[in-house]
Amino acid sequence: MSATGAPPRVFPEWRDKPLEAALYECRELLEDTDFPTVKRWREAGGKVVGHFQVYFPEEIVHAAGALPFKVRGAPIEPTQADSRFGSYLCSILKTSLDLALAKRIELDLFVSHPICDAARNLAAIWGRNFPYPAEILYLPQNANSAHAATWLRGEYDRLRRSVETATGGTVTDSALASSIAVFNENRALMRDLYRLKRETPWQVSADEAYVLVALAGLLPREEHNEILRFMLPRLAERPAKKMDRTRVVLEGGFCEQPPLDLVRSIGRSCYVVDDDLLIGLRWLTSDVSVLGDPLGNLASAYLEQSSYSPVQHDLRKPKERMLLERIRNARADAAIVMAAKMCEPGLEEQVAYTKALDQAGIPYFVSEFEESMTSFDHLEIQLQTFVENLLFR
Repeated sequence: MSATGAPPRVFPEWRDKPLEAALYECRELLEDTDFPTVKRWREAGGKVVGHFQVYFPEEIVHAAGALPFKVRGAPIEPTQADSRFGSYLCSILKTSLDLALAKRIELDLFVSHPICDAARNLAAIWGRNFPYPAEILYLPQNANSAHAATWLRGEYDRLRRSVETATGGTVTDSALASSIAVFNENRALMRDLYRLKRETPWQVSADEAYVLVALAGLLPREEHNEILRFMLPRLAERPAKKMDRTRVVLEGGFCEQPPLDLVRSIGRSCYVVDDDLLIGLRWLTSDVSVLGDPLGNLASAYLEQSSYSPVQHDLRKPKERMLLERIRNARADAAIVMAAKMCEPGLEEQVAYTKALDQAGIPYFVSEFEESMTSFDHLEIQLQTFVENLLFR
């Protein structure tokens, strides 16, 4: 924190530039696998807490004066991490660890989640390779239990103590309430961005929206809020022509992320009017109360004010029904159902999703991806053929 109490600014490149130039700088930052904003934060004396996909209560880290950094892999070759894992695992686990082994990122604490069999072991492997602590945050397996919120509040309190120890900061209720307010604004701005995607998708492309959301995992939230406040009105006023394109929902980006060029390729063929890309950053769907017990409010919000994904099991939110609702609310014509290679939760849900889409009579396109993909020609041809069949059927 600076002497004024405000976090240091770590991304000046976009400032004082027109919309297109500022968007370019945002893309450049997202694709920089040396993570310069995290390095600048550390150079200013700040602490960094890395957290793996999908959801993490970043407000707790923010309240300690540290930077919550979303560890989401990268399109790199995991030359050092390969020897720490078995062969048949998803790419994101290996590239995430490789980022730290290669010192592209340096952390003070790493937190993972048991979202699948492979991720369950990530914290232990991480902890054997670095001097700082690595631990697991256990989110409720039974989200429908009457005791889930109380139990989760206890987990958040344990996390609070771990964050305090690792960062040297103190997470008071007052600081946590202030952080919740900052993140409430951030989530509201991202909801506005997605509203723009749904209502006028020709104003913001799929890859532009993705970049603007993804930056949240690399920046202090106050700085991310500044960027979104700058971008949103200018995107809405941008001179752009509506095209005759199919409206689609993209599903399958909850953990490992498709390459940015793949998102761009999809956006050239159709309008992506909603998706689950980086859903953890948008997990809470309405403002969290800043009154009363902040840890309890965060725990309740995770269960009661949240989206859905293959890694949360909540009988009130059957994922097939939730996908159909997402398609209906976005007024989409079709769905693109993707899954990361070797991702057991994603591939299993792909089967359930396609069955539900068949029953609902909604056209869909099925594919797999890997974060390190560099060629999309074949997939783009297939997708264009799918879209043309819809347009001319």
